[in-house]
Amino acid sequence: MIRVRIAPSPTGFLHVGTARTALYNFLFARNKKGKFVLRIEDTDIERSSDEMVDVIVESLKWMGLYWDEGPYFQSERREIYREHADKLLQAGLVYPCYCTKEEIEERRRRVIEKKRAWKYDRRCLFLTQKEKEQFERERAKALRFKVEKSSSFEDLLHGRIERSKEDIEDFVIVKSDGMATYNFACVADDHLMKITHVIRGEDHISNTHKQILLYEAFGWTPPEFVHLPLILGPDRAKLSKRHSAVSVLEYRDRGFLPEAFVNFLALLGWSPGGDREIISFDEMIELFSLERVGKRGAVFDIKKLEWMNGEYIKATSDRELLQRLLPFIENKPVTKEKGQEYILRVIGLLKERLFLLSQFWELGSYFFILPEQYDIDGFAKYVRKGKAEIKEERIGEVMKSFKNLKKFDSETVEGCVRNIAECMSIKPALIIHPIRFALTGKTVGPGLFELMEILGKDECIRRLEYFVENIIPQYRTQINANMLKLLSY
Repeated sequence: MIRVRIAPSPTGFLHVGTARTALYNFLFARNKKGKFVLRIEDTDIERSSDEMVDVIVESLKWMGLYWDEGPYFQSERREIYREHADKLLQAGLVYPCYCTKEEIEERRRRVIEKKRAWKYDRRCLFLTQKEKEQFERERAKALRFKVEKSSSFEDLLHGRIERSKEDIEDFVIVKSDGMATYNFACVADDHLMKITHVIRGEDHISNTHKQILLYEAFGWTPPEFVHLPLILGPDRAKLSKRHSAVSVLEYRDRGFLPEAFVNFLALLGWSPGGDREIISFDEMIELFSLERVGKRGAVFDIKKLEWMNGEYIKATSDRELLQRLLPFIENKPVTKEKGQEYILRVIGLLKERLFLLSQFWELGSYFFILPEQYDIDGFAKYVRKGKAEIKEERIGEVMKSFKNLKKFDSETVEGCVRNIAECMSIKPALIIHPIRFALTGKTVGPGLFELMEILGKDECIRRLEYFVENIIPQYRTQINANMLKLLSY
């Protein structure tokens, strides 16, 4: 049976690269009817934290990557590592190292100053018995693996990869505090957990060479290896924080849907065939194969992700979208008083314009409260282009006509406004733009007459009155000279 694992370190958040690796492991396991294992590699005791474990677990669940086994914690498997380290020690394949960090750093510095490459100089391999006995009394010891042969393995993506023994230092397998290192614990766990395929980033290739040596030392058959190309920023450099390489949960908090996020990640290096970009989770599982994973790094394009998120938002039913929006609006003023049916009407009008769930309040807060600010500069551009004017008698005529309307649906309101424009012998835009600005504080948005129907007759009249009495005088000094000339009082 196929068995794969994701093994994040709880020393930080789950970022995009690890998230994609987890996704590919999950898709591969599900496609092959195998098992997906979660292992927490917390061998770095000082930097690991329970909080980060919770964040990793929450991130995977948000993406829908539910594991079949685990989570296993390496910090709880010390005895297993100790037993296996003792076997290597007894076989003479590892040796005690008493060097302190300071001593190694000083020797490394001297070598680099001579413009030579540094690797551990085997100082402790050649200690006399007397020196060993003295160090045993005075210092804690680590265990180093004695590298005496070159390493090679067959990568399912890149083919055969080799490394000379001269390029591999005698690496530590157990630290001086007794905790196994990443490479040693990883090999022991992958073998004991019967992992068949190790799918991870290509930045682990150097680790793989060390791990192959450990597999051979134990006489174990190594798993198949697949080293995924790194995710790149728009400048083709390795993805970093300056490229929006943030925590997975930050994407959630920005307003991305998990389905869109997973869809986007899946296509960063894998192709389902054809030119399809929107693909469901079930289809990913059905179509996923390692043969379709590319060898080159894929570019993380945040604009592409936002576009894809917008497509998923559009395809989501209004009621489902309401549930997704709740975390973004539940603490906003008066949304509870308006009720779900009102919010659903607003969603129906706005969702075609949303790229992020977090934009809902930004784009549509005026459906719930008076505009928090008015885009005077934006409206002034319409004025300068001759597309709009603010004249009180026109707004007054609109309010008067609205008060006489018995129906206030979008069709009736539109007919009313266009009739006013016709009677005044002006273009409808010269009334429509000022009304939108007065009601919403914005110069663009969804259909004016549809949003007026949602706001309702009384609220529209109230806002027009408020605009005339408070906003025009308040911002008069801020409106540019061209706009002032067009105001009539």
